[in-house]
Amino acid sequence: MGADDYVVKPFSPREVTARVQAILRRAATRGPGGECAGGRIVHNSLSIDGEGWRAAWNGTDVPLTVTEFATLRTLASAPGRVFSRDAIIDHVHGPSFAVTDRTIDSHIRNLRAKFAAVGATTLIETRAGIGYALGPCTAADG
Repeated sequence: MGADDYVVKPFSPREVTARVQAILRRAATRGPGGECAGGRIVHNSLSIDGEGWRAAWNGTDVPLTVTEFATLRTLASAPGRVFSRDAIIDHVHGPSFAVTDRTIDSHIRNLRAKFAAVGATTLIETRAGIGYALGPCTAADG
């Protein structure tokens, strides 16, 4: 019902403070493409309409699931930043959501396949052992 976390009694005030700071830190890292924000993100050939829940490559709409869209929007919110699988899960589902990090790999694979169908080959880059980042998304792909 909207709760991010809970603390059982007895608790330390330091623990509560640390948890609040962690939630605020996560909220501050969400950029204009974060889960709570709408708006439009354009990165070379990629465009994302957060309010209309649409993604396009060179003007061609690419149908995405809610999780795929949220994952792409997370990556596009900070081009060049490498997101760990855990960070993507936190942005897409919220903190402490119970899902394996390999689920993110499946969503990334699906995103790559859907965008490859419209000519995008550099949508998402893998950083081995770290996570994923938005690729250059250059028009040369299409």
